[in-house]
Order: sequence, then structure tokens, then C-alpha cells
Amino acid sequence: MYARVSTSDQSCERQLADLTGFAERGSFDVMGVFTETASGTRANRAERAKIMNLAQAREIDAILVTELSRWGRSTQDLLDTLHRLAGWNVSVIAVSGMTFELHTPHGRMMATMLAGIAQFERDLISERVKSGLAAAKARGKKLGRQPGQRPKSDKLAPKVMAHIAEGRSYRWIARDLGISKNTVTEIVKRHRENP
Repeated sequence: MYARVSTSDQSCERQLADLTGFAERGSFDVMGVFTETASGTRANRAERAKIMNLAQAREIDAILVTELSRWGRSTQDLLDTLHRLAGWNVSVIAVSGMTFELHTPHGRMMATMLAGIAQFERDLISERVKSGLAAAKARGKKLGRQPGQRPKSDKLAPKVMAHIAEGRSYRWIARDLGISKNTVTEIVKRHRENP
């Protein structure tokens, strides 16, 4: 069973309860439960990769998902992974009861259609977020990191300035303290402005 969830505990619990109930009703033997909080648009999703490895090793016959859109990050990604799974005789089954088996014309049509709708929904969400950010910016809202205290760099400032006094390079200081060269530059700049 695979669920990609938001960081909300309630959402996670609801999706897992839906999947567990569906598995019980369908008499599936559950080999594992995999949850992922990574963005669905990210290519590197560790839990999905584990499932793909199980499928390739032929240790599973089906993957239960809450929604098809939770499995693929884009239409192309979804179809690619469904094709790979079909080659290993592994089905993807949504809680709605739809089975996506690409060796049947019906399965290919449904997967393509639903993947297109899922991509459309993701694109709409992205547009709404961009629109909201633009509206906030137009109202004068400052976006991004706000000026103020930076606990880590403020804590390291005395060490940075001591190394500067010793004549060390910004790059050497950054490597020695495990921070970026830009952070070293900002600490020195703030110290010179407010000694």
C-alpha cells in the first residue's frame, strides 16, 4: 500500500485507514505500508522507489494507492511507471476500485485519461499559488526570508570574526565551520555595519 500524504496527521491517518479498509475488503495480503510526505512533483521519492524495487523483484502483484494522482508526478511519469509495472505484471489499484493494467486497452485508456486530469489539477493548483503570491506581492507583502536575527549565523559570528582577524579566507572559514561562503560574507558585512 502506498500513500503520499500531506504533513497533516489527520490526512495521513485518513488515507491509511482508507487503504487498510480497502485491502481488507479485497482480501489483499499487505506486504508493507509506505507513506511519503515528499512533494508529488519531486522525481526522487524514496518510498515509491522501494515499491518499484519490490515490483521488479516480483515480490508484489499489486500496489494499492489512494488516488492515481498520488502515484505519478506528471502524466508522463505516471505512464512510464505504469508501463514498467506492466512489464513486471504488477497492477496499480486505486481505492476507488479502478485497476490500471496497461496490458488491456481499457486500462491504458483509463490510466491516460485520469493521468491527464491529475496533471490538469496539479497545474491549476500551481497557477493558484503563483496568483496568490503575485497578489500578496502587489499588496506590499514581503515574500521570502525576512531580515532579522539568524540564530545559527549569529552564534557563529564570533568564530568567523576571529578567523577573519587571523587572515583566513572566506572559503576556508566556510569549510571549517560547515557554512556557506555567502553566510561568512553576510556575517562579516553585518559585523562591519554594526561593530
